[in-house]
Amino acid sequence: MTIAGLIFDCDGTLVDSERLAAQLLQQLLTEQQITLPVEEVLLRFRGIPFAQFIREICAQYPRLDGPQLAHQFRRLSLPLLRDQVEEMPGAVAFVRDLQLPICVASNGPREKIETSLGAVGLLEVFAGRIVSAYEVQAWKPSPELIEHAATLLGLPVEHCLLVDDSVPGVQAGISAGAQVAGYGETDFSEFAGVANFHTVRDFAEVGRLLQRLS
Repeated sequence: MTIAGLIFDCDGTLVDSERLAAQLLQQLLTEQQITLPVEEVLLRFRGIPFAQFIREICAQYPRLDGPQLAHQFRRLSLPLLRDQVEEMPGAVAFVRDLQLPICVASNGPREKIETSLGAVGLLEVFAGRIVSAYEVQAWKPSPELIEHAATLLGLPVEHCLLVDDSVPGVQAGISAGAQVAGYGETDFSEFAGVANFHTVRDFAEVGRLLQRLS
């Protein structure tokens, strides 16, 4: 199977934003006298639609005002990302060196995606090639987001390699029929043996995988 294009998740794959977001959420919850370790917030938050996280945390703590919590997070997160987010190690150089069509497919809203990419110098690289779940109304683990990304690239989805650090993202890519690289330290053991799934620890391994698949 020849890979003709790459689809990247944004948070936790291209930019190291997930821990910043989890720390902010932890701070907002602490202000409401709810104490959760940042690692637990990160685990519960990673890869799922933000609205789902808000519903789940409010179900556990009914005294929370979900809309207010979401508003505070959105208001504070963009300046935080703009000022503090960094690339995942090797991401910028890897993306800039690619000779294949690329795009971003993220569960986040466009403003957040563009803010994060702009902070690490990748916004112009992905100009016109950003797919936000909020715009297509399809969130990972639905395969529709990945299918939209492949369409944007003008490629059959099976000729695309998705690089994603979350279980829902990997599920979306596998269901769509893309080749999928589960990136980073996430436990992807449930996908062992799936023909179109691969694990990669860093972008050097993404490069080697791309060579093997091509």
